[in-house]
Order: sequence, then C-alpha cells, then structure tokens
Amino acid sequence: VQLQASGGGLVQAGGSLTLSCAASGLTSSSYKMGWFRQAPGKEREFVAVTKWTGTTADYADSIKGRFTISKDRVKNMVYLQMNSLKPEDTAVYYCGATNTVWGRRRAAEDYDYWGQGTLVTVSS
Repeated sequence: VQLQASGGGLVQAGGSLTLSCAASGLTSSSYKMGWFRQAPGKEREFVAVTKWTGTTADYADSIKGRFTISKDRVKNMVYLQMNSLKPEDTAVYYCGATNTVWGRRRAAEDYDYWGQGTLVTVSS
C-alpha cells in the first residue's frame, strides 16, 4: 500500500482547503482511511476516519462540523475538506490506512501505512 498526501498550503483563518490522499495497493475492503495531524512539539492526533467501503465516518471533536472526510473508490482517493480553518489547525496532515477493528480507528499506532504528510498553515 502506498499513500501520497497533497493539497496543503497557507490559508487565512476562516478559509478553506481540501487535502487529497492518493492510495494504491488497497487490496482489502476492510481498510479504514484516516487523517491525522501533528503540530510542532505535539504528538500526532486523530482528525477523521472513514471506512473504505460504506459511508461510516468519525471525527475528532475539535474539527467536527468544519471538516469532512470523503473518498472516491474509483479514483482511489481520500479527501479532507477543511472549512472555517483556525490557526490551531496548523499542522502537518497525514493520511493513513489501517486494517484494525473499527473500535481502534483513532489509534495512530494501529495504522499500517502512512503518506508523507502535507503542511497546512493557517494565519490569523
């Protein structure tokens, strides 16, 4: 499995940005596709996750209502639409893939594959 994240950049507070994650080699329909972020000096934290098949998704409380995770299985793409961005959303964003059980969907240590990360900077 290979993942490649893109779409980061500099945006003003209140603005929007869409991150993309190109996935290849996903041979199992049981994969979960997640977005995590890591700010300087902080641990990697969960942002959002969706099942590769179906519409089930989960969001961190800090971004709920502002971010939306989606996917295009034909194109093998996962997206993170980010609206109403805040300076505290500044971080390197990573997409990941895991075959863990749904109950462990927020655990970064359970993710088997990671993209290279894309930097999102939100200015105040």
